[in-house]
Amino acid sequence: GNHTYHVEYHPVPLAQDGILLSYQGRKVLVKITGEKEFTYPRYADYQDMAADKFRWLFFEDKEQFYLAEEALPERDGFAYVSINFMRAARPRYLAFAGVAGLSLHNWYSNHRFCGHCGRPMEHSKTERMVHCDHCHTMIYPRICPAVIVAVRNGDKLLVSKYAGREYKNIALLAGFAEVGETIEETVHREVREEVGIKVKNLQFYKSQPWCFTDTLLFGFFCDLDGSDALQVDHGELATAGWIDRKDIPEDVEQASLTMEMMTLFKKGVY
Repeated sequence: GNHTYHVEYHPVPLAQDGILLSYQGRKVLVKITGEKEFTYPRYADYQDMAADKFRWLFFEDKEQFYLAEEALPERDGFAYVSINFMRAARPRYLAFAGVAGLSLHNWYSNHRFCGHCGRPMEHSKTERMVHCDHCHTMIYPRICPAVIVAVRNGDKLLVSKYAGREYKNIALLAGFAEVGETIEETVHREVREEVGIKVKNLQFYKSQPWCFTDTLLFGFFCDLDGSDALQVDHGELATAGWIDRKDIPEDVEQASLTMEMMTLFKKGVY
């Protein structure tokens, strides 16, 4: 969509039309208005709550978003739904805000006290950072870099299914970067560890924030180098195999970099 998510840290006081993001675990407070459509509460819906119970998060276009520091009660049609609802929810820009908000909610919750000396953390007034006045520890939001890898073998693409996860569709190989390696080295290592093959001709496609897991994904296309015999790590993957271009399923959700890259291969663009 043509909506702009702003990361600049410019807190503004909570007004009537401020959008409230409230979480219970991995659930978010919404009102379902259609099959996949929803809205969030605004401060006008929860005016009985003191304004200082909400922390400014970010803005999209002209809309200001605020985090409820404690989970708001369900009322007036607003109820908690799994964050996974946001994978296919409309409007997309609001769905994105809910997932980005969860990432920040978890970060704020996990850094109420200093991990070094245990004292309460203070919030910076000028940037998104918490700090300890006693030992001067400063903590910024952490983002985990990870790769999504589309391995090509002529007209075939390497796809997998994860072991023991709720997401059951086919996916591309993926994995997190380790300390001290380049993102290209991550591609080679993950492919080797998960399916035991080598790749070449790495081509960076694009990146995508995937806030469900505090991740920044780096999408790469590459080609098989040598034998196509797979040795699947079943601790990580349930299955992995080569699939023909024409057999790749349609991208219904249009939310993930994985499906976007698989669709490009299906259409012969990559």
